[in-house]
Amino acid sequence: MSGVPTSFHLGPLVFHTYGFGLAIAAYVCYLYARRRLAHADFDVAPFGKFAFSLIVAGLLGARLANVATNWSYYAGHPARWIAVWQGGLASFGGIALGLPVGLYLQRRWWPRSSLAAFTDALVPALIAGWALGRVLGPQFMVNGGGHLTHQWFGIHYAGQFGERVPVPLLQGAEDAILWLALLTIEHVRSHRRVGVVTGTAMIVWGLVRALDERLLLGQESHSGSLGVQIAGLVLALAGAVLLVRQLRVGRSTPGQLVDPRAPVTP
Repeated sequence: MSGVPTSFHLGPLVFHTYGFGLAIAAYVCYLYARRRLAHADFDVAPFGKFAFSLIVAGLLGARLANVATNWSYYAGHPARWIAVWQGGLASFGGIALGLPVGLYLQRRWWPRSSLAAFTDALVPALIAGWALGRVLGPQFMVNGGGHLTHQWFGIHYAGQFGERVPVPLLQGAEDAILWLALLTIEHVRSHRRVGVVTGTAMIVWGLVRALDERLLLGQESHSGSLGVQIAGLVLALAGAVLLVRQLRVGRSTPGQLVDPRAPVTP
């Protein structure tokens, strides 16, 4: 029997802990991201619409990627396609769809601002939200654990036999450490070049995610193990290119090209 509850009841209503936890993490991430953007002098008036669009795109992309990479499980069972309360959100699928949507909306609602400055303000909040989401989301889903283990830190997960490596908790800790590292970069480099925080996050998160998949999950993952590893390496490589490019700039690039608080007509 699992020691991790996957649902709870309030009267006749059933709430799945997985989705409830992700909702909490998303809301906290939204508040934190909005605060960071305001602190960076961005106009936050359209940020609610931006965040909602990004969440919808991320969830849709994550679900579609999971279904596509596990088609043998979903084929012939349409009801399984929408059963997200049982897990089944592929991180890189969410990024693959959320990224172009985010880039489009950033240019639409903040066209006179630097994209690198925008992502530097947003990415630490996304990493912090991801850390919280791993602890409050996948930690409480069906099949949430990694490989079998006989070590003291093993946890029983619903839908899986034996004690498992608590991958969601480990990934939450990894992301929390990365978040603290990004904040340190922000404060230590008072004249930092824009894009450095974003590039660093891409490199570290991509490599760590690929290693987690390789060492802790492997073929027990429901997100296409090889695809996740390749996507992680591609993300890290893109981050390295961005970081090298920004560090080679001869002088710090202004974060904003004009006053970011100026109203923008959609």
